Amino acid sequence: MHTSLTQSVLLDDSRAPGHWILARLGKRVLRPGGLEATSLLLHQLAITAKDRVVEFAPGLGITARRVLHNRPASYVGVERETEVARKLQADLGSASIKFVNACAQESGLDSGHADVVLGEAMLTMQPVETKRAIIGEAARLLRSGGRYGIHEIALVPDNMPAEVRQEIRSGMSKVIHHGITAQTVSEWKQLLGDAGFRDIRIELVPFRLLEPARLISDEGIYGAMRFAVNLLRMPKARERVCAMRSTFRRFAPHLSAIVVTATKG
Repeated sequence: MHTSLTQSVLLDDSRAPGHWILARLGKRVLRPGGLEATSLLLHQLAITAKDRVVEFAPGLGITARRVLHNRPASYVGVERETEVARKLQADLGSASIKFVNACAQESGLDSGHADVVLGEAMLTMQPVETKRAIIGEAARLLRSGGRYGIHEIALVPDNMPAEVRQEIRSGMSKVIHHGITAQTVSEWKQLLGDAGFRDIRIELVPFRLLEPARLISDEGIYGAMRFAVNLLRMPKARERVCAMRSTFRRFAPHLSAIVVTATKG
């Protein structure tokens, strides 16, 4: 499971999970494929004013705001962090927009009421059985013919040797300070197929989370500058970010962001 916000705040920069380090430094977009992959995901899901939408782990609300720009019939964000859910509700909530404090695999929402369920950058950091539980919950929430979309990390190619896969998972888990169980493209497709999804569509986007061009693209020039200034001011965080970027570059030939969309059968 994700380390909680409360736990992460109490940890110093040498021990906190990588995604919280980046957030502390001012990085808003924490998705593996950046806004490019998020845009692709939303394009494929084609959310309209008729859709009832559920988003798992909305986090900082970057994607939620983009979804809400389409004025869906309703939106529910399922967020396990109590304070995060409370802040999002205060900032964005309304009669048709709600943020509930619950785990994605046990949302507590009614079965078959959603037209669209989506989640980003959450399944990769879960054990396989928890992945299955979350994908199964998405299937439970969706009506027949409803759309499901995810944005995660994929290992490429499908036929990579087992020892290389283990090296990547171990190396990334060590530097991020959180377990990583990234799947190959075929394994992601299998997970959705096993949950009863069909018409599975796969799109790959380069994984360049900490590269300068991606930082500017995702955060804007001023956001990227703020991130750089914070790096200079926070030496322990800078050391962590350098270690993460070095590891990402080392495994770059085998890492990709993946966008998967599918329909409930």
